[in-house]
Amino acid sequence: MVKKDKVIPLSRVIEIPDGTGVNKKYIDIIIQEDIPILCLNTKTDKERRMPFKVLYDNNKSFWQQGGGWEYYIEEDGIETLKKKDVIKASWEDEHKTEKKKEHKPKVINDEVELEELAVEKGYGSEYSQFAEMTNKEKIEHLNNDKQKLNDLLMHKTKDAEVVTEALVDTAKDAALINHAALEDAIRLADDEAKRITQELVETTSEMVKSSAQLMSEDVFSNELMSTLVEKSNGTIVQHMTRVYLNGISFLSYYNNLVSTSRTIQKLRISFAAKYRSFYHALLPHIDKEDIVLERVFYGGMRAIPSDLYFKWAVGFLIHDIGKASAVEYHEGEASYDRNIVIDHVKQGYKSIMTKTNYPMEASLITGYHHEYYGDSAGYGYFRAYLQQYKKANPEAKQDYCITYELQPILDYQALAYFPAKVLEIIDVYDSVTDPHRVYRKALTPEEALSMMREEFIEKRPKIDVILFDIFDAFIREKEKIKATAK
Repeated sequence: MVKKDKVIPLSRVIEIPDGTGVNKKYIDIIIQEDIPILCLNTKTDKERRMPFKVLYDNNKSFWQQGGGWEYYIEEDGIETLKKKDVIKASWEDEHKTEKKKEHKPKVINDEVELEELAVEKGYGSEYSQFAEMTNKEKIEHLNNDKQKLNDLLMHKTKDAEVVTEALVDTAKDAALINHAALEDAIRLADDEAKRITQELVETTSEMVKSSAQLMSEDVFSNELMSTLVEKSNGTIVQHMTRVYLNGISFLSYYNNLVSTSRTIQKLRISFAAKYRSFYHALLPHIDKEDIVLERVFYGGMRAIPSDLYFKWAVGFLIHDIGKASAVEYHEGEASYDRNIVIDHVKQGYKSIMTKTNYPMEASLITGYHHEYYGDSAGYGYFRAYLQQYKKANPEAKQDYCITYELQPILDYQALAYFPAKVLEIIDVYDSVTDPHRVYRKALTPEEALSMMREEFIEKRPKIDVILFDIFDAFIREKEKIKATAK
């Protein structure tokens, strides 16, 4: 365990005392001398040593980002900095006389004592720095993030901690930047807004492709899951980050399962006994014996081609960028107003569709991922469009449950869009397991899976049962690997 009297906070070395910025000269010296940084997690007491350049290249203000991490320079580094006149020889004596702040743990509901409580509202305290950027600066920041991911892709041997920090931070940046850009675009005419956001959309899509490729190399990364929890602070953007990374991780798992195993054959064998009644309730106009796997998945169950995979990944990232900061993603009983929530989802979806050039596959995910198979608890544009369609075509029936392609959903041949049904599951799971859940205690993975099966499948069909069974296996395999690693 680190001894605080033997180290110096990194911020004290490189930040200008009056708070106006950083001393680039000192940063250059730390990089040139290859001085390692001691990273201490105040929540878990986990320690690690990282090259300053790696951390700095990934995030130019990483020591200010919180998330439970503190950053220090150790004795050898202090001696080097003394020789370079960065630190005065009298520093140890000054440091010993500083008064330490008394730290009092906060108690929540008289039950859970936390060392640190950092729940923020809306899009969090970091949002303002992105909101103040010009469009050119936003794109430049995304390009830098993309380059970091591409550099990591080129490495044959990868440091898991560096990779996960990069995945989490770049996804968070992209979500914040896109929300800020959308806020600006809303004030413009549609054509002008699309012109202004075109390069941003393209750069975000390229960054997502790099992120998804890097993520697919290890869909069960324990470091990633740990980092996602450590960086969680209850904001919309952290929810978006977790959903995005868990979403593309699940899509990779799904593809591996469907492509390399006898999964589809096993589903056919167990379908009648295990699944037919569930889907017949959704398609009651079709003879029960005709409810087969090809009725569930339009065109048959199959792996996701790479072009759709990347478009859906973009949709997972931007699924809540139109959501107003005043609406919490885990709305609690005290603040929940269904009409406000529905209105913000509609407005967000409409803004993405009319003010940006995101591919329709990604855009539809934002507006359709609360549909819940038509259940009264759901909402979204799709059911409104469907009602209008059925009013004009009273004899029309939807003969399939899920489609991978756009056209069958746009032609009302299928009940739901595959990536939206995936996102529904991940969205709910993330909300109820978030460690910073405000209004109710966060559920364990086991509790969450049990609750979702009971409330969202057995009582009333909202999420898809086959996709949930695959997600259940995905989570359980992750938890098994996590337990084995301890």
